[in-house]
Amino acid sequence: MIRYLAYASSIALTLLALLLALRWPGWIWGAAIFGALAVVGTVDLLQRRSTLRRNYPLLAHFRYGLESVGPEIRQYFIEGDTAEVPFSRQQRALVYQRAKNVSDVVPFGSQQDVYSVDYEWINHSLMPVSIDSHDFRIVVGAGCAQPYSASVFNISAMSFGSLSANAVRALNEGARRGRFFHDTGEGSISPYHREHGGDLVWEIGSGYFGCRDAKGGFSEERFVENARSPQVKMIEVKLSQGAKPGHGGMLPAAKVTPEIATTRGVPVGHDCISPARHSAFSTPVELLRFVARLRDLSGGKPTGFKLAIGHPWEWFGIAKAMQETGLLPDFIVVDGAEGGTGAAPAEFIDHVGVPMHEALLLVHNTLVGLGLRDRIRIGAAGRITSAFDIARTMALGADWCNAARGFMFALGCIQSMSCHNDRCPTGVATQDPVRGRNLDVADKAVRVQRFHDNTLRALRDLLGAAGLEHPQQLGPEHILRRVSPIEVRSLASLYRFVQPGELLRGIPDHAVFRDFWAAARSDCFSPPARVSALCDTKDR
Repeated sequence: MIRYLAYASSIALTLLALLLALRWPGWIWGAAIFGALAVVGTVDLLQRRSTLRRNYPLLAHFRYGLESVGPEIRQYFIEGDTAEVPFSRQQRALVYQRAKNVSDVVPFGSQQDVYSVDYEWINHSLMPVSIDSHDFRIVVGAGCAQPYSASVFNISAMSFGSLSANAVRALNEGARRGRFFHDTGEGSISPYHREHGGDLVWEIGSGYFGCRDAKGGFSEERFVENARSPQVKMIEVKLSQGAKPGHGGMLPAAKVTPEIATTRGVPVGHDCISPARHSAFSTPVELLRFVARLRDLSGGKPTGFKLAIGHPWEWFGIAKAMQETGLLPDFIVVDGAEGGTGAAPAEFIDHVGVPMHEALLLVHNTLVGLGLRDRIRIGAAGRITSAFDIARTMALGADWCNAARGFMFALGCIQSMSCHNDRCPTGVATQDPVRGRNLDVADKAVRVQRFHDNTLRALRDLLGAAGLEHPQQLGPEHILRRVSPIEVRSLASLYRFVQPGELLRGIPDHAVFRDFWAAARSDCFSPPARVSALCDTKDR
């Protein structure tokens, strides 16, 4: 049968090579090669784990080989320039061009289908303005002892451990050069974050890495040691992240090296657990008290939290706690479900959490409705690589944007999708010392700074063309979206925006508020149907 042809041929060629080797000794190498193939085919026939290998000895391995390089074949030869999987070739090329400071102009015409559903644009003005500076900034924590003037475009959370030491070094030096911040990720502040002195936002997750006691709980003493560092500009409590909300994590003992153990404050050679939930608080009010406590312990630095929106009543519980206690975070970072990560279950990547646009709108609308929006800054993260991405996100209510994978592209990431197996070909997302060392810090730091600088220059040009002078002037009326082949709507008409103070006067005519606002409670995160019974039981 033809499916056994390769196997039978390997045996026949082995025998032939052995016969030829009797006269010409060089053929012994041919016999060895064909013999090895024959052995593999024999193993295929005898093993019982794979039916494919038993039915197609030797041939099955060609299929496995082609399958293993399928993503590369599609990326290099098949994918269209605008196919987002998860970032299109066009998006990646734009980052590379801006990071390398080469021309990013486009010839002939747009590759976008401007008549396709979901095509978006910003309207221009007949009276464009000239903007002198592209260094757009926003003050966070105006009422704090140490407020921070943040760029509107910054590096999102990526931990040392997920990224290589040299990647962290390059990101931080790029942030220092460009005067924007670098979020540490929940893996805490490593020596590589400190090396160049770039501004840091210290993210504190459920594992309390860098500020944990021997039992894995929160340690005030250790927190103060890191938080009082002049390099740390803001403190961010991570409640959840977009790529795997509600999911904890574990760094296996074998990967807990001495430097990771020192950075995180965990023992060497033991499993490093990131629980799915925090132990320092269990209710919305307790969360806000924890945020206020961290602000005081840090010496008055802006302190807030990051979350991916899930159950709306849980966010509403936090909002009600703000209203009732007067305890406010200085900022909230909204992480969209489209966010990336080094490794997460497929179902979490694809089907858990609210995408950034809807999540951002819910947070923005809630704060507007409570009359708190001007006292709390909002950051947003979720697949942001271009100036238009920033403009659209700020038009929906954000004060600034964070990007992780965009800055990874600036470091040289080629979207090989190898973040989880320690075989990153560009030395960005790996702990392999050889691969990581080959990433040139000096060169890549300049690229990080250039990507940031050139993206904000493009944002300046977009704003000027629209007749605006600062991204804070952007509103949903400035961004248009095609919703059908013959209908176009602005984001202002497409989404329902709550009016200032509307929640103080009653429940808005908005489905999510109408269904969940009244039932949410500040003293419990539980769902509405069970909230009274569970919270009242806890109180007793």
